[in-house]
Amino acid sequence: MCGIVGYVGARSAQDVVIDGLRRMEYRGYDSAGIALVHDGRLASRKRAGKLGNLEKAISEEPLPASELGLGHTRWATHGAPNDVNAHPHLGATGRVALVHNGIIENFADLRARLEADDHVLISETDSEVAAHLLELQVESGVDLTVAMQRVCQQLEGAFTLVAIDAQDPDRVVAARRNSPLVVGIGEGENFLGSDVAAFIEHTREALELGQDQVVTITRDGVSVTAFDGSPAEGRRFHVDWDLSAAEKDGHDWFMRKEIFEQPRAVADSLLGRRTRSGQLQLDEMRLSDQELRDIDKIIIIAAGTSFYAGMVAKYAIEHWCRIPVEVELSSEFRYRDPILDYSTLVVAISQSGETADTLQAIRHARTQRSKVLAICNTNGSTIPRESDAVIYTHAGPEIGVASTKGFLTQLIACYLLALYLAQVKGTRYGDEITQVMEQLEAMPAHIETVLAGSEAIYDLAREHVGTRSFLFLGRHAGYPVALEGALKLKELAYLHAEGFAAGELKHGPIALVEDGLPVLCVVPPEGRDQLHDKMISGIQEVRARGARTICLAEEGDTSIEPYADVLIRLPRVPVLLQPLVAVVPLQLFACELASAMGHDVDQPRNLAKSVTVE
Repeated sequence: MCGIVGYVGARSAQDVVIDGLRRMEYRGYDSAGIALVHDGRLASRKRAGKLGNLEKAISEEPLPASELGLGHTRWATHGAPNDVNAHPHLGATGRVALVHNGIIENFADLRARLEADDHVLISETDSEVAAHLLELQVESGVDLTVAMQRVCQQLEGAFTLVAIDAQDPDRVVAARRNSPLVVGIGEGENFLGSDVAAFIEHTREALELGQDQVVTITRDGVSVTAFDGSPAEGRRFHVDWDLSAAEKDGHDWFMRKEIFEQPRAVADSLLGRRTRSGQLQLDEMRLSDQELRDIDKIIIIAAGTSFYAGMVAKYAIEHWCRIPVEVELSSEFRYRDPILDYSTLVVAISQSGETADTLQAIRHARTQRSKVLAICNTNGSTIPRESDAVIYTHAGPEIGVASTKGFLTQLIACYLLALYLAQVKGTRYGDEITQVMEQLEAMPAHIETVLAGSEAIYDLAREHVGTRSFLFLGRHAGYPVALEGALKLKELAYLHAEGFAAGELKHGPIALVEDGLPVLCVVPPEGRDQLHDKMISGIQEVRARGARTICLAEEGDTSIEPYADVLIRLPRVPVLLQPLVAVVPLQLFACELASAMGHDVDQPRNLAKSVTVE
């Protein structure tokens, strides 16, 4: 997600901030900015694009010397990536500068109130609203710390806010709710950052903030309060990583870091999706309810991991909406002369928004008068721009080539689309949709539970160094999970790995089974039609032929125990939502096995993050 730096001390604030932003470039961003306090005024520069664009702007119009400032690299959520939407944002009079990471869910209501009071907001962001609210508070006579406490009590959502006041040259104030922020503790200086990479060059003493806390840093100290102003404490710790490890939050690979970021990514993808009345709302739904009611067929187009997310979407949409769904590989779509018309909705899933074959597929669909909805992680990229509607996944940047949190957040977007269509078409009652949303909102905690068992998965993976072939089995929504698990091993460990629908095994693939072959089985929850019993039958078939069965099954499922050589427990969740927890052990397994084999997990051979040629 966005990179944030704050500084107060005796050094050049500009140098500290720019260097900190450079050390956080690995997080991914589309614009950068800085603000400094000098002689009772703010000086600010911000530019779309890479950090070099900001540095060029500063060289052409130098900033004044300052020992207090903040900076930001933005990953666009609200508003396109351009100079105006870049951070920092200023209040109405230019007294307060603010940077923000996260999503303020009630920003529309707050913005409407500000505009009713004649505030002119120049950006499309939710962040600028907070800057105006904060400045109103300091103009009323309170200091920046109290102002931040009061503003945070008005905000809903997940956010990190960092702010400076032109008339207070010794104070940087920040707040945290469900979004990362850490304090760097120096001598005669202190720092703020999205992570320790922001300040590790200057200090390794740090303070971790708790939930719903406000922190004030000055040259001489750090103080922490709750949002209500009551005293609070952070947790001191010493950073013993080098810079490379600091960028990866102490992990050996970006991919492993991103696997462990999935609870946060899923939570972010669910933020702001419900109105106060409980109705679902989506990012840029430019299709009217009537246009959606007229849809009688959906075609999902995607490639690679995104294709497997589309397969899960098919199960969800057909179950909740009773609309027929086809799932197509983008690269094949145009060449089979698909039947499309104005009542067809084409859903394009692309993490980057630049996937060449998916882009050509949606262009073909639009020539046939079909509506196009994009599911994408990159604001302002080509596929969302050329679509009629967009659901952004809000995963934040994904550095590892093999997608992890990108996949899970695509699943969330697919579930949201299915529920939104059910709401518009009336195929599910409001309380049914609310129940599923509550189940989705419980998923970050369930994913945390799976991640807590990672060491057992790592041990299992290391046992299989030297194994050359793996099979993955699943049924229903577990089938795409099996395909994704196999893909991860191919991508990272360069091993033969195949995913199959368990019922297809006896129609040919069972010939691959030999003594000792690892077969990873995604077991459906009990009590869902006959899926569970059918899956056990498939497991018995391979086990009878010598396979080593590694079974992923929900807590409390005792009937699987006689047939599992290795049992990995999953939280109890509905069958349609099980992919969100079932895929995580497979990600951990592939990451650790590839690492144990000595491969570069973040940059697998022959692969690129975004495929921009057909």
